[in-house]
Formats: sequence, structure tokens, C-alpha cells
Amino acid sequence: MKIWLVQPDLRHEPSAHNFEVIRGHLRGVRASIAPEDVVLLPERFELREAGGIYEREVVELARELGCTVIAGSRREPRGQAAVNAGLVVDGTGAVLGRYEKLRPYGAERQWVEPGTILGEITIASRRVLVLVCADFWFVDLILRASAPPDLIAVPALSVTRQSAPEYSRALWQHLAIARAYELGTFVAVSDWSHRSRLPLLAPAGAAGFADPTTREPERLFQPLGDRAVGAFELDFEALERFRSDRRSRGFYFREE
Repeated sequence: MKIWLVQPDLRHEPSAHNFEVIRGHLRGVRASIAPEDVVLLPERFELREAGGIYEREVVELARELGCTVIAGSRREPRGQAAVNAGLVVDGTGAVLGRYEKLRPYGAERQWVEPGTILGEITIASRRVLVLVCADFWFVDLILRASAPPDLIAVPALSVTRQSAPEYSRALWQHLAIARAYELGTFVAVSDWSHRSRLPLLAPAGAAGFADPTTREPERLFQPLGDRAVGAFELDFEALERFRSDRRSRGFYFREE
């Protein structure tokens, strides 16, 4: 099983064709995507709020790719309010589950309220915890999960207050490595490219994959860098060996 991450150049406006940009990149690697693979989209790539657009798009994409899609998120109106919410859809177009952003970031709180659904999803018998962007920074949300996750998937729209993205990228990378090593899980982040256009802060482009099983320090976090799409192996047998070693030394954070 592989996790496919994306980090495309997107625009933060309803008229943007962000879905077509993402689909174009994934079509370019379609021949390499297997039915057991998972594709992770970034946060809030779809800014149109007309009913049903987001769900139709992601169901169509999952069917086209023939694999499971963790479909980022979008602003979902709820009467007079809204939440930042997303879906997980399998290769047949069936919805496996949904998740919501529990702790919106900064100015985002002007447009959405905190959600209530923690993203615990089962994909191919593996426990996946979906945490939308800023939620990944709160370990208490991870500890709410009913069982330790095999994969933490983070649909992100990271931003930076710095003049360049390196500072924020480093924070994301160190956090991902720490979470992966301490919790005994893989961590995958999809994001907007740092070249994307936002109205306030600049995006950091923090997409990448944290793998606690490696013995090569430079591979503890593998950034997507300037690539728009990339795949990473989810070796769950290696992950179980890592957990057994941690458990034998009294370092595993939580017993099943």
C-alpha cells in the first residue's frame, strides 16, 4: 500500500479550478496507482459552496483513480454557520467516513465553527486518523482516538508569517517526526505549494511523509519539495516491528 501526497499550485478564490489542477497531476501518475493505495488531498482546495460540488468531485476522482481518496476538506454550511469538513471515499465511490476540523486556526474562526467529528476511519483494516491542518498540533486530539492509529493523515493549508517558508516547514517536519516516533505511526501531509496565492499569509508548502521505521536520519521525514505529487510506501509490517521494539523497552505510548 502507498500513500499518494499532493502539493499543487492553487488559488484561494471560488473561480479557481483547483480540483482540475489536482486531478491533472493525479492523472499523470494514474498508471502507477494501485487499488489498495490511498490518495490524500489538501485542505480547502474547493472554495465553491454550491451544494454537492465537493462530494461529486471526490467521488468522481476516487472512481477514476480506482483507490481510496482522503478528500481534503471544504467549508460546509450548517444553517447560519459552517464547519471545515471532509470525506473519505473508496474506489467504488462509496463514502467510508467523514471528519471535521475541531480547532480552526486564527482568522479561519471568522468563517467556520469548531467541528465535532474526530476523523477515525478504517481503510483496508488499518486505523487512519485524519486531522485537518492545525488539529495535528494538538496531541490531546490524537489521544481521543479509540485506538492507536496506523496512519495519521493531515490535509493541510499551512501558512507562515515569515518572509520565506523554511521556518514553518522545519516546524512541521520536526512535529511530524516526533508524532511518528512517539506514537508509532506513519504521518502523511498534503498541502498547498508555497507558490500558491492566499489573501493574507503565504503558504509554507509543508507536504511530506514521516516514517519512524527507517534507520536513515535523512529519511525520517521525506518532503515533497517542489513536486506536485509523490508516493510513499506504507510498510505496516515494519511499523509493527518498530512498535514491538518500543514496547519491549517501555517506550510505546499506549497499549492496545
